[in-house]
Amino acid sequence: METIITTTTQSSSDELCMDIDQPVATAEDWRKSLDKVVPAVVVLRTTATRAFDTEASGASYATGFVVDKIRGLILTNRHVVKPGPVVAEAMFVNREEVTVHPVYRDPVHDFGFFRYDPSAVQFLSYEEIPLAPEAACVGLEIRVVGNDSGEKVSILAGTLARLDRDAPHYKKDGYNDFNTFYMQAASGTKGGSSGSPVIDWQGRAVALNAGSKTSSASAFFLPLERVVRALKFLQCGKDSYTDKWEAVSIPRGTLQLTFLHKGFDETRRLGLRSEREQMVRQASPSSETGMLVVDSVVPGGPAHKHLEPGDVLVHVNGEVTTQFLKLETLLDDSVGKNIELEIERGGLPFIVNLVVQDLHSITPDYFLEISGAVIQPLSYQQARNFRFKCGLVYVTEPGYMFLRAGVPRHAIIKKFAGEEITKVEEFISVISKLSRGARIPLEYVSYTDRYRRKSVLVTIDRHEWYAPPKIYSRDDNSGLWTAKPAFSLETTLPLRCVNGGIGQGLSQNLPLNGEYVHDLRNNGSSDGVTSMETSCEDAHTHDESDVGSKKRKVEEGNISSDEILVADGSLNDNTGEAKKLDEVGRIENPASRDYQSATAPVVNGSLAERAIEPTLVMFEGLTSVITITTKLSEFTEPALRRGDMVHLIGLSRSLQATSRKSVVTNPCAALNIGSADSPRYRATNMEVIELDTDFGSTFSGVLTDELGRVQAIWGSFSTQLKFGGNSSEDHQFVRGLPIYAISQVLDKIISGARGPTLLINGVKRSMPLVRVLEVELYPTLLSKARSFGLSDKWVQALVKKDPIRRQVLCVKGCFAGSKAESLLEQADMVLAINKEPVTCFNDIENACQALDKDVNNDDGKLQITIFRQGREIDLVVGTDVRDGNGTTRTINWCGCVVQDPHPAVRALGFLPEEGHGVYVARWCHGSPTHRYGLFALQWIVEVNGKPTPNLDAFARVTKELDHGEFVRVRTVHLNGKPRVMTLKQDLHYWPTWELRFDPDTAVWRRNIIKSLDSSNL
Repeated sequence: METIITTTTQSSSDELCMDIDQPVATAEDWRKSLDKVVPAVVVLRTTATRAFDTEASGASYATGFVVDKIRGLILTNRHVVKPGPVVAEAMFVNREEVTVHPVYRDPVHDFGFFRYDPSAVQFLSYEEIPLAPEAACVGLEIRVVGNDSGEKVSILAGTLARLDRDAPHYKKDGYNDFNTFYMQAASGTKGGSSGSPVIDWQGRAVALNAGSKTSSASAFFLPLERVVRALKFLQCGKDSYTDKWEAVSIPRGTLQLTFLHKGFDETRRLGLRSEREQMVRQASPSSETGMLVVDSVVPGGPAHKHLEPGDVLVHVNGEVTTQFLKLETLLDDSVGKNIELEIERGGLPFIVNLVVQDLHSITPDYFLEISGAVIQPLSYQQARNFRFKCGLVYVTEPGYMFLRAGVPRHAIIKKFAGEEITKVEEFISVISKLSRGARIPLEYVSYTDRYRRKSVLVTIDRHEWYAPPKIYSRDDNSGLWTAKPAFSLETTLPLRCVNGGIGQGLSQNLPLNGEYVHDLRNNGSSDGVTSMETSCEDAHTHDESDVGSKKRKVEEGNISSDEILVADGSLNDNTGEAKKLDEVGRIENPASRDYQSATAPVVNGSLAERAIEPTLVMFEGLTSVITITTKLSEFTEPALRRGDMVHLIGLSRSLQATSRKSVVTNPCAALNIGSADSPRYRATNMEVIELDTDFGSTFSGVLTDELGRVQAIWGSFSTQLKFGGNSSEDHQFVRGLPIYAISQVLDKIISGARGPTLLINGVKRSMPLVRVLEVELYPTLLSKARSFGLSDKWVQALVKKDPIRRQVLCVKGCFAGSKAESLLEQADMVLAINKEPVTCFNDIENACQALDKDVNNDDGKLQITIFRQGREIDLVVGTDVRDGNGTTRTINWCGCVVQDPHPAVRALGFLPEEGHGVYVARWCHGSPTHRYGLFALQWIVEVNGKPTPNLDAFARVTKELDHGEFVRVRTVHLNGKPRVMTLKQDLHYWPTWELRFDPDTAVWRRNIIKSLDSSNL
């Protein structure tokens, strides 16, 4: 059921005055009729596995009814059958469920057919519902039987009020029916009743329910004349379901015109001569009240430049044609032939000869899937909506690669890599020659701004996070869409870089505007640290975007071994989806200018600005993050103090160095960022620097002294502001991160730490193993602590240790699974570690690092003195060692991303008791997990009764599952609620695969665990 966005206003000319002579049906008549009809009505649960044409990917439910029991044909709406890939099941009234496959969806009108195996229905006696379009008349009492508002069976009463209503308009960029009348009744149907039969008292279907108006109880029904014609073609194909189904061709013709039925009063105002009106009235039934008028012409179609809006149709092949049904019959019977149209334009007669086009030839039946994007030929439906020529390269879903470049949904690609693009085959040919990782210019137009081309830079994806590019083609014999490689990946050349120079995007040396492009090995150096650190209950598909971070360096040349790259940024993700750090939005055109302007000498700049500017680097990200690369010798270690003067230096979007002066107001402000609705990275146990000037939330860089020595990183942080009810909003702010907070880690990286190796800038380096106390803390003033019973002795000791802060640290919570979890409790006051008073987060970090230097302490435990409920307690608390790589492996099963719980999840203090399980970080629209409700924020602890405590166990269990098998899954939600559910595995559209981060190459590798092909070997 779709919602009508636009409504029509009824006038007095629309009212029909006639005598209605209908037999009066009794309640018993209706009861007998419904007893026969209800068993043949089914609930359809459909899942659009990919966005295509006018429909987005997703799961929904609707209604259908059996119209041919022998062949197993179910009639429903086109927007239920979907124009693209769909997986569907039909459930009968006795709860028997059968798999259905689409066999036909009309290119224009809102009807389509599913096919099922009649022998699969074993326990229900039912009969097909006959179609009787001729029985529809004004005043007819009807019943709408279907799945209304999610109810299994709902019967709504009404009376047909109109048979000549204009086709409803649903939305400007989606499916709309046209060139047909609709019926109208006040039956009050709602969502889920799409495809319901509209029956009379004899149990005959007189119309097909299609839509309704949300502002009233009006419902709109599709007439069945064209449905009956299509059904006869399908029935001529095969006699029964036992025969192997073969696609049936149903002739459909078009002139790529939209007509509207206008009353004679309106046609006269358009210039129709009175003698012509008299002739038409005499040749038409007495009930005829108007004529067909051209409303729109699709560019490039058969009627383009021949017919215009406002033309009044008089004759077709010499016959007076005033009704949609007669016109469509003539077109469908004349595919590929010439027809003669006689029109009147402003009172002048014209005769036009046109060739009827095959409507199926402009209805796309294939698409290209690349990096999550869906690219297809522009369909007749969308060409009519947007007034573009059919067959152009249309972006149904931008996915990662194009969304990252700023290409929106519904864009029309006009030029790529310097070549004009007019069809999908040309686009595939161009992209198959491009080097992976290259940055290529692309030009597109959108229907909202059709007269101006927009230019963006597209980074060619490495095809690791996503499957290699595929072409999906519709197979009407099986009802499935089959995939084949779009091109050989061997033709996608690796990026060539010489001495850190310019990479060549095309094998023909395509210029890249002097931009520095990193070698492929370097693209994923930060992936393991930040990926999959967020999760979401509502993924928008769109959404599905991930790749390694790309950096643009100001000066050419290599980064020396004693230089380091320091990034400041936040994972500011409004939807809470699992994303990688470099998820970006629109790449601004100014950022692609020549970089010489960024390195020009600053004549009037300060000493600090002249010292720092040559080392600035910009990351292309959602938050305009500024970073620096500089030598360790330029860091200054003494902490800033209140009142110190600092210089804030950064890069603007146009890569111009910018400097601001300010004064430190608070050098040790404790961050307090609450948990988001969906767990994601948040800074904890951190002190930051506050300035007396607000520079906005997008200007970031470094804080330096007068000599240009870096004292802090001025970076962005993300938090979530919660309002009344369940609403929340992401908020970004900037603060200073002191250098001492990162200097210890940097020293270990440069000096050679003991830990796993990672490829950085083409050089393998050992990453440090960091010892941490996995406890979230917050400061409390000593005056408040005294009120809780803290002794004066400890208050004096803490003041003596730190007379500036005058605070004590309290436990907010322990990380689930940490060694401190069972020892420390919420609200414990941490007084001392190893008998030394503790007043700030840095004291605890120093104590943890001291354990690594103490050769006599090999158990990694701290002697902690706490204050709990009026008592001082000495505890021995273990610490944990982390490598900082974060998530390095994920598995995509049935469209959900599972992984080991990341730190943001464990920080909430909960893990399931059943061996923890694997955590669902996100889910994909149109997947089995979407269809059956396996959403994010929960753990999978069992599959078919087999425990899945970790990813290895989960991979072993899921590898044993077959295509189409129903799987029993036991989950535990983040709120602790257990649940058992079932879902049906679909290996055809959703194979099981994993991503592993390879530290030797610093890239993620995609491996297939199980697909439909491998299961059939």
